[in-house]
Amino acid sequence: MARQVVLLRGVNLGPRNRVAMPALREALAATGFGEVATYVQNGTIVVDSGLGEGPLEARIGELLAQEFGLTVPVTVRTAQELAEVVAGNPIPEAVAEPKRYQVTFTAEEAQPAALARLRELAFETERVEAHGRAVYSWHPTGIARSKLALALTGGTLGPTATARNWTTVTTLLEMATGDG
Repeated sequence: MARQVVLLRGVNLGPRNRVAMPALREALAATGFGEVATYVQNGTIVVDSGLGEGPLEARIGELLAQEFGLTVPVTVRTAQELAEVVAGNPIPEAVAEPKRYQVTFTAEEAQPAALARLRELAFETERVEAHGRAVYSWHPTGIARSKLALALTGGTLGPTATARNWTTVTTLLEMATGDG
C-alpha cells in the first residue's frame, strides 16, 4: 500500500456538494483504505491504497456517488508526485504568502494555448507557470477578484482541474510522507 493524496473538486464550497470530513473518513476506511486522513473541509484526503491513480479516482468517485450522492471530479497524486510539485516550485518568492500562491492539479499537461490564455487573463503582478500536471499561480494582490484564478478551475485546464493553496500543498506533502 502506498500513501496517496486525493483531491476532490468543488466540495464544501458554498451550499452545494456538502460532505462532512468525519463521515468521509469513515466511509473510506470502511471501504478498505488504510490510514485515512483529511485536511480542512475542502475535500483533501490522504489514504493508503494499493490502487493506481485511475482505479483509485474511479473507486473514490463511486463511493462519493453511493454514500453521499455526489458526482465530483477526483484527482490523485502519489506522495512522490506531490514532493516533485513542491521541489519544482518555479515561483519561490510566492511561498512568503502561501494563501495567495496556488497549485492547480490537472489530468493532463497544460497545453501551450491554454497557458497563453491564462497569461492573458493575469493581472500585471500575477504569474502562472506550468510543470507537468501542475500549474502554479501567484496572486500577490489576492485571489478573490482574479480572472486568472477563476480561469484556472473554470474549465481552461479541463473539467477535473482543482486548485489548492501552497499551505495546503505543503501540509499534504507532510501528511503523505509522515514528515509532519
